[in-house]
Order: sequence, then C-alpha cells, then structure tokens
Amino acid sequence: MNLNDPLGDMLTRIRNAQQRGRSTVATPASKLRARVLDVLQSEGYIRGYTEVEKDGKHEIEIELKYYDGAPVISEVRRISKPGRRVYSGSKDIPLVRNGLGISILSTPKGVMSDNVARESNVGGEILCRVS
Repeated sequence: MNLNDPLGDMLTRIRNAQQRGRSTVATPASKLRARVLDVLQSEGYIRGYTEVEKDGKHEIEIELKYYDGAPVISEVRRISKPGRRVYSGSKDIPLVRNGLGISILSTPKGVMSDNVARESNVGGEILCRVS
C-alpha cells in the first residue's frame, strides 16, 4: 500500500484506536514516526512503543495512555501536509491551548516539541498539534 502521508496515517490510527478504547495500535515503522512517538512519550501522551517484526515487515506497536477511562490525547491534528507545508521560525511558533498542548516540529536539530524548539532557538516544519 502506497501512502502519501505516512505521519498523517499514524495519527489517524492513534485517533481511531482511542475512540474504540484500544490499549495498543500498530503502524508501519519508519524513522520519522519513531521520532514523533519519542516526543509523544517524553511529553506523557503515550505509555511507550516497541518495534516488532510481523510477516517480514517492521511495525511499531504503540501503547496508548488513558486517565480515568478517557484518552490522554483529546485532539491530534496534522498541520503540515504533503500538499501544503507549514514552517515557522523559533520566535513565531504558536502556543497550543495556551501552553496546555504541544506542537511537534521537524527542525535541523531533529524532531522536537515546541517548548524544546523555543529553548534551542530553532524553527522548522510544524508536523502536528497534540492536546
């Protein structure tokens, strides 16, 4: 299956799994997806993830996180899409819900959250917004 937007596919799988109350969800593995999941794990939005091999294909098993039966991630939205890339300088990175959510950026120093990007004084492509 050829996907035009692999990161958008992963975010949709997470959103759909949380609506169904699943504890884990699987997605095809890639370095970008793993780096985004690293940020989500460090910020406390998911429990963790593991890379597994099924039928000769590498996949990522994501352990979703719930609090009092409700998903920790209330909203996840893809910002920069293949047809419309969105970039931001370090001074212009927007706040998500007045700092209660995060933006995930792809910068020259790697994939990081908006807070770390502001501290490192780097801008980049705004991949997605999570709250």
